[in-house]
Amino acid sequence: MGEFYALLCAVIWAVAVILLKRSGETVSPFALNLFRVGISSVLLVATVLASGQGLVRDAPLRDVLILMASGVIAIAVADTLFHRCLNIVGAGVTAIVDCLYSPLVVLFAFLLIGERLNTWQLAGMVTVIAAVMIASAHPAPPGVPPRALFKGALMGMAAMAAVALGIVVAKPVLERQPVLWSTTVRQLGALAVMLPAALISPQRRRYLDAFRPDASWRFSLPATILGSYLALMFWLAGMKHTQAGAAAILNQTSTIYVLILASFFLHEPFTRRKLAASALAIAGILMVTTS
Repeated sequence: MGEFYALLCAVIWAVAVILLKRSGETVSPFALNLFRVGISSVLLVATVLASGQGLVRDAPLRDVLILMASGVIAIAVADTLFHRCLNIVGAGVTAIVDCLYSPLVVLFAFLLIGERLNTWQLAGMVTVIAAVMIASAHPAPPGVPPRALFKGALMGMAAMAAVALGIVVAKPVLERQPVLWSTTVRQLGALAVMLPAALISPQRRRYLDAFRPDASWRFSLPATILGSYLALMFWLAGMKHTQAGAAAILNQTSTIYVLILASFFLHEPFTRRKLAASALAIAGILMVTTS
């Protein structure tokens, strides 16, 4: 089931990305991420309480702290950097940088928790990564100076490293704790850092205005529900029930789905290159999931 959860996460996240692209046109990266974390925290806490699990659980303090640290690294830091990268370099370059996520998860899983992958799975990973790279080979946005492009790319690379590190660090805890509770603790960990940072910032009014209903909510609210609530739970469930490296590769296919959805809703052309990349990605998925 872990592979299925990872694929479902990829599809849901792709829809959320389309909405987040529109949201970023009017909302700053930190404000948008704070909005996502705040709203999704409320949804997750309500879900935990409705499920009867309760927020207070007889879990080791070490597990709680690891999950909260994972949230700070992979949500508070990584997602803010991700939005900033998207604003600076545009969707094409950001999609290419995002391809670093999967190999970085494999690297951190090897270094930190001793995971191994068989040859067939490794071949599938290479196939999917190649497909994503082919599909993401868009030129840089016109008028972007080299220094800004380099700065944005660095932010994107740092974001992918933070996401990969955060989820691999949390994986051992996810294997022994409920996914819903773990997801909620991670999100609250991110909120515990981001909200005080917003309140003491000179730009606190700008950040907190993201919670005031306006026209931007038609994109940011559904993007939050899909991307920071549903996709997040399926992401962690995938990591819990299969190897981190395999789940990461399947998550990475979201780039293909983004390209497909963008052709319909953002009127971006779906070229032969994109079609070939999609077919290659499907082949790689089969290699990863049937081994």
